[in-house]
Amino acid sequence: MELRHFRCFLAVARSLHFSRAAAELGISPPALSKQIQETERFLGARLFLRTKRSVALTAAGEVFLGEAQRAMQQIGQAQEAARRAGRGELGRVAVGYVASAVYAGVLQEQIAAFRDSYPGLQVDAHEYPMQQLPFMLDQGRIDLALLRPPLFYPEGIVSTVVLRDRFVIAVPAASALAQLKVIAARRLGNQNFIVPEQENGTLEIGRRGRFSPRIVDRPGSLVSVLSAVSLGVGCAVVPHSVVASINIPGVSYREVAGKMITSEIAVAYRRFEKAPAVQAFITRLLALAPA
Repeated sequence: MELRHFRCFLAVARSLHFSRAAAELGISPPALSKQIQETERFLGARLFLRTKRSVALTAAGEVFLGEAQRAMQQIGQAQEAARRAGRGELGRVAVGYVASAVYAGVLQEQIAAFRDSYPGLQVDAHEYPMQQLPFMLDQGRIDLALLRPPLFYPEGIVSTVVLRDRFVIAVPAASALAQLKVIAARRLGNQNFIVPEQENGTLEIGRRGRFSPRIVDRPGSLVSVLSAVSLGVGCAVVPHSVVASINIPGVSYREVAGKMITSEIAVAYRRFEKAPAVQAFITRLLALAPA
């Protein structure tokens, strides 16, 4: 059976009149009669009792009517779902991120706003090691990533800065450095450094202070980095966004003297992304790009 058989049957069942049903469908009464006969032959059951004066549903026709109506309703829902998916209103978006995107509030704000605009979309967000994110994008394991550049990107992966931050210095609260309001890079030449995933801030401090940073640990996550600072292992150059988000006893945050050392959050994505839902999310994130 084909969709036309359902439509013809339902038209006759609504009007119980072949001529009126044929006019509704835009076909001739003989053509409609042929469709009904084909349907009855497929089902092996009479659907209508026909006389010269009346048309009535048989018992089989009554049962088939309910099922046909549900089938057509389901088809209508499937068509609408496909249209919405084509507009980017339905589907799934997998987001990978680094923790500092959460501390800065970018991830939460954008996912909440996106869900408000597209309630039919499912957004799955998970934290991953930053160096893995561009390759996960390239492999199709995630659809977009919030990370801190600069990073190496495989061909076809691009990124746009969506938030500008600055680096600060996290020092043990009991150290002499914690007594300073602002710390000059040259004062850190004899310090141990615990380095987060993005090491550019640390390297810039070394360049300004004209020393090579003595890196003693790379524990990965910012919480692990700051935990090491609280234990007196050394100091760390971290994004300012963690100041209000991570309050660990034994850690003091201090500004860097001189010109601000910028720290950025970017959205990385596939240059030729084709999924409408992902395109919609990327468009929203790109609207955040600083002028």
